[in-house]
Amino acid sequence: MVMYIELGALLGALFVLYLLLQFLKDPLLILANSIAGFIAFILVNSYFHLGIAINIWSLLAVAFGGIAGFLMVLALHFLGMGF
Repeated sequence: MVMYIELGALLGALFVLYLLLQFLKDPLLILANSIAGFIAFILVNSYFHLGIAINIWSLLAVAFGGIAGFLMVLALHFLGMGF
């Protein structure tokens, strides 16, 4: 169990580092990615009736991750691990 927590923390840290590098490179790109992630999240969730909870955590994941964050929320929902 501890190994999964450490692996999750490492992946989370790498994801945050990637986002910071992207933001420092071009802030408009990360803003457009976040907006595209929000639109995809809302449309896919409402069109396919997936039942993903729209709460602060799912919105923050999509806001910081954009399309990648949306795919992460979608994968976690289908795996039954969150959202």
